[in-house]
Amino acid sequence: MAPGLVRVALRRTLKDVKHVEATAPRRARGLVRAVYRQVERDFGMLAPPMALHSPSPPVLAAAWLVLRESLVAAGVSSRADREVVAAAVSAANDCPYCVEVHAMALGSLGEPAAAAALAADQPDAITDPGTRELAAWARGEGPLPPGVTGPAAAEFAAVATAFHYLNRVVSVFLGDSPLPDQVPASARGTAKAVLGHFLRPGAPPPAGQALELLPATGADGPGWAAPGSTLADAFARAGAAFEAAGGGVLPPRVRDLVRRELKDWDGRPPGLGRSWADGPLAELPAAERPAARLALLVAKAPYQVDDLVVAAARRDRDDDRGLIELVSWAAHAAAEELGARLSLRPREEDGSGGRGR
Repeated sequence: MAPGLVRVALRRTLKDVKHVEATAPRRARGLVRAVYRQVERDFGMLAPPMALHSPSPPVLAAAWLVLRESLVAAGVSSRADREVVAAAVSAANDCPYCVEVHAMALGSLGEPAAAAALAADQPDAITDPGTRELAAWARGEGPLPPGVTGPAAAEFAAVATAFHYLNRVVSVFLGDSPLPDQVPASARGTAKAVLGHFLRPGAPPPAGQALELLPATGADGPGWAAPGSTLADAFARAGAAFEAAGGGVLPPRVRDLVRRELKDWDGRPPGLGRSWADGPLAELPAAERPAARLALLVAKAPYQVDDLVVAAARRDRDDDRGLIELVSWAAHAAAEELGARLSLRPREEDGSGGRGR
């Protein structure tokens, strides 16, 4: 399948987005059009995880800003190592769509064994010690490999934070695979091989070119980012957009509740069923609970979001923009909290030497 046909096929998968209608490329205007052009230029395709944000142009720009500047743009770390972080975080968050995409990208970069291990959620099967330690760190299960510099550690933290966000949004709005449902089982292996080849990154674009999409804030950015760096600026701008979006659709006490629950959360799945959310939600007025339930599930257990939860949250705001902004705010709140917990200190050298990253 030719790259042009793959791009067309992937654009058609925008119809597989659930709960909202993604803006078709031919109808994109203004900020949406500007983001779409950057996505296709720098990422190689209009990926559904980006396009699904299009009902809210500022949130679309924020989502692209964190993805581009963390994973796609040039930096001191390799794209392969960043794809390891993306796939490992996605596996830990039980996001099969993102695991499949980024394991394919990693395989296209010459790491098929690591890609297969991460796709199977078996990080211990990775044979290269540095790659195995990097995957464990991304899952919150150990320190960074020895030899990781401060700038590289910040880039890995940026990727991990970006995918804690994207995994949650994708879990709500997309299915389990980037391949269209119409692709038969007998052809999925071939389709994955073609898509994996198409996903192979080219020369990384310069950092910072997406900053123009959102206004500067003057904020310092996340603690893992060096003050004044492109990553600090990018995540500060995106964070301001997510916060503004959430402030327009969720009352302050709902946002306070979600943040408080995240502060007290150990990061592990809260368990089977959704009864764990009933206690916190009981302190809210009944009218606010459906939206708050969706926000809390997105933040802590996005795999538990179903059509009924979404429908209940939409009863008072039957618009796509409001739903995107609610889900994105909750996903960002969780990503911000989990990213802040990442340790940027590499494991002590043990005399065997560490792989420079």
